[in-house]
Amino acid sequence: MLIVLIVMHKNRGKMCKKKQFKYVPSKIDECMQDLIQNINLFLDEAETVACCCGHGKYNMSIIIQDKYGNNWDICSNEIIKRKKRFYLRDDEGYYYIPEVHNIINK
Repeated sequence: MLIVLIVMHKNRGKMCKKKQFKYVPSKIDECMQDLIQNINLFLDEAETVACCCGHGKYNMSIIIQDKYGNNWDICSNEIIKRKKRFYLRDDEGYYYIPEVHNIINK
């Protein structure tokens, strides 16, 4: 069982800087680096393939791919059927996943 501690984003409504991170193959939000690194250390037969803190507007999302190629968001426990391009961008430039779309800060 994987337990994830979700912390409220301290910079509500502000975009995070993105940096390369050695345990994640793509750029991720700086505020999520430690969380993703710790999750990846405990995943045996899965890997983190995408994540976003939500930037105070949307809920946090962390997409995990299991050894069978299934993708799911561990924050909402929703299956994501796409294999890539998980996020869409809204009119303000914020990214979200349509399957788990939930605005928390209007």
